Amino acid sequence: MLANGKHYRTIWLKQPENRIVQIIDQRFLPWKFVVEDIASVEGMCKAIKEMHLRGAGLIGAAGAYGMYLACLEAPKNKDFYRYVLEAAQKLKGTRPTAVNLSWAIEKQLEAINQASYVMDKLNASLSNAIAIADLDVQMCKKIGEHGVQIIEEIAQRKGGKPVNILTHCNAGWLAFVDVGTATAPVYEARKKGIPLHIFVSETRPRNQGASLTAWELEHEGIPFTVIADNASGHIMQRGMADMVIVGCDRCTKTGDVANKIGTYLKALAAKENNVPFYAAVPSSSIDWDISDGIREIPIEERSGDEVKYVTGADEYGELKKVLVTTEKSKALNYGFDVTPARLITGLITERGVCKPSELGDLSKN
Repeated sequence: MLANGKHYRTIWLKQPENRIVQIIDQRFLPWKFVVEDIASVEGMCKAIKEMHLRGAGLIGAAGAYGMYLACLEAPKNKDFYRYVLEAAQKLKGTRPTAVNLSWAIEKQLEAINQASYVMDKLNASLSNAIAIADLDVQMCKKIGEHGVQIIEEIAQRKGGKPVNILTHCNAGWLAFVDVGTATAPVYEARKKGIPLHIFVSETRPRNQGASLTAWELEHEGIPFTVIADNASGHIMQRGMADMVIVGCDRCTKTGDVANKIGTYLKALAAKENNVPFYAAVPSSSIDWDISDGIREIPIEERSGDEVKYVTGADEYGELKKVLVTTEKSKALNYGFDVTPARLITGLITERGVCKPSELGDLSKN
């Protein structure tokens, strides 16, 4: 997608040596566009854990590239695979909720195992990391193609008036390798000339909606309005939102969806006010081993400082971290919540749109 008129992916290899992974460091957005070099497994673990990069699909791709860096670092002898396995466990431990991370790492371990010699294993990890990143883009594009049909139906009913879509957090191209999931249907609708307006909820405590989704939409030229998280229910109650689209960090086989904290409350408000509520779910985010999201999906608990402090730019454009509570206040900071399948109108996947109860049938197509 576009940043300052130039196409970027969120993660790529530095040319020509292919031994350094480059990412857009999202901590500095929307105020500065910073590219970070990552040359080690430890560097990748830090980038994932400290949210230099974030988003389910991007975390998965980063894990895949992290495994390639592990192969570069590993001793080229009998200890090679032991080193790679240890790196896999370190990478998996950085963010527990999004299943894409373990999915991508397991894909890498399979590819490495299938190769016979150390250099073949290294080459396999490189080609497979690139393939995982490309697959992420392909899935997002398909989600856009399927999801835009929902927007088109609403647009036809509205007779040319803008379709108002409410979002939460950032499930755009910054959360994936490119295109994004929740925003993919929006970008497809823009291409088709459908009038749009997006309500972007700020998404406390890290404000990924206000800082990232708004930045994306601005660069893509799509009209939007940033709202406080607590305004979402009011907007739906007043009939101002035609639909809700959110992302997904892990989906159970029964259609329960874990997403950024606050998603559950939006789903409740949508249900109460008969607003269609959709989750964009690539196959890499589906955990086919669990059925009860509330009890079985691990929910990441992050530092309370993310609640107590906010970062922004002052009048001179300098980034400042500001305390918004008393210094001794305790803060509880769950990163995600689970929206039960019964509150979800449909899941938008790369294979089509389905009700949560039909997810298993869709996987067989």
